[in-house]
Amino acid sequence: MSYKNDFDTAIEELCETFRFLSQTGCRGFNCSKESLKIMECWGHKQARSLETLEAIRIDLGECRRCRLSESRKNIVFGAGDPHARLVFVGEGPGYDEDQKGEPFIGAAGRLLTKIIEAIKYTREQVYICNIIKCRPPGNRNPLPDEIEVCLPFLKRQLAAIKPDVICALGAFAAQALLETTMPISKLKGHFHDYNGIRVLPTYHPAYLLRNPGKKRDVWEDMKKLMKALDT
Repeated sequence: MSYKNDFDTAIEELCETFRFLSQTGCRGFNCSKESLKIMECWGHKQARSLETLEAIRIDLGECRRCRLSESRKNIVFGAGDPHARLVFVGEGPGYDEDQKGEPFIGAAGRLLTKIIEAIKYTREQVYICNIIKCRPPGNRNPLPDEIEVCLPFLKRQLAAIKPDVICALGAFAAQALLETTMPISKLKGHFHDYNGIRVLPTYHPAYLLRNPGKKRDVWEDMKKLMKALDT
């Protein structure tokens, strides 16, 4: 009888692990040391936190999963502290980001840097990434199927980092993470939940460049963010 109970428990743990891996976008394992290390820990509570950003980037590879790969120059995976308490999630790379493979380095990125410094952090102390990893042609909005393909990798990044707070920059980031169609004007300024992590949506820096009068609204959001990080 004990053998049957052990077998049933093992099957239950395997099913739970496979469900989790599927939800985070994993579609299989190779036989690398990193993969074997993860599989060796199946059944342990800490198994879900073993995946690293490096392993996720390797799995992403030279991604050809959607049409954006046809026109991009570089994949823009993310940058910053892999154990950051605060993660900024934007929409997608622009021209400058596509050229260098780094997130938020153009005009909107320079404004984001000022925002980060205003809340007493540096870019090296936070993590910065996007909903999609490749620049849409002409900086158009990402299409639903492009977001659907790329979002699992972002979710795996967030699971690996385990931040205290996520700041969603703009409508696409907020709506994708929170699985909603509510406009950013309704979502901003309030904390929401993403897998137990507090999410604070606010306006995208690119929007602020076009609408500088909204900077005050973002600063009010940043004050709420700082208070959340202090608790």
